[in-house]
Amino acid sequence: MKLNLFWATLQFMTRLPVPAKWAEGVDFSQYWRGVPNFPVIGLIIGGLAALISLSISQSGGGMYIGAIGYVLALALLTGGLHLDGLADTCDGLFSARRRETMLAIMRDSRLGTHGGLGLIFCLFLKVFAVAELSYHPPLELFVLLTCAPIVGRTAVVLLMYEQRYAREGEGMGSSYIGRMTPRSTALTLLGGAVLVIALGDWQGLIAMMGTLIVIYGLAFYFNYRLGGQTGDTLGASIEAGEVIFLLVMIWK
Repeated sequence: MKLNLFWATLQFMTRLPVPAKWAEGVDFSQYWRGVPNFPVIGLIIGGLAALISLSISQSGGGMYIGAIGYVLALALLTGGLHLDGLADTCDGLFSARRRETMLAIMRDSRLGTHGGLGLIFCLFLKVFAVAELSYHPPLELFVLLTCAPIVGRTAVVLLMYEQRYAREGEGMGSSYIGRMTPRSTALTLLGGAVLVIALGDWQGLIAMMGTLIVIYGLAFYFNYRLGGQTGDTLGASIEAGEVIFLLVMIWK
């Protein structure tokens, strides 16, 4: 069951080809049990994206094309799942409407002005942050770029543990939000920290801690504005976590 749960989590969080039989027997309502696998999912995604980025930059493409390759690889590997959440969250929050209206806007599949601006801002920040970090030796840069998705997917647990689902009824986020146990939450945070230390050093862990603090503050903000969390705010926090980690590493 545990191995099936890992494959089901990988299948849900990425567009990597996972044979259907490997994820058999896992009901979507039990997907929250796979959250401790999130740091490992981040390791896989980050490692692949970092490899693509360095292959481009080290073969003559330059740091900016390599940075674009990294951001594009992350988007393709995840199918834009978290970027969609970021856009919907921006559309809702920056509409400055009542809570119910904001949640309705977030559910609308159409991209609004605020969502578009949020995507542009996020993607540009990632590209320029990766380009700025490209002065590091290739191996160090590989580690940094691999760690960002690990940290983003570790931090999102803070929007699940003891949080309230903002919508009436059920949705994609309701399978995670408010269901995390103290043990699963601790395992997720510990797993992310161990991977960051194993790959990098204590500076990476400090950057991760700073990211966790900001994301925890973001959870409070979402609660204040929306009355809880949604699947969209989970996606937004993953994207924010990646960007914050990269920015902190610039100013380390």
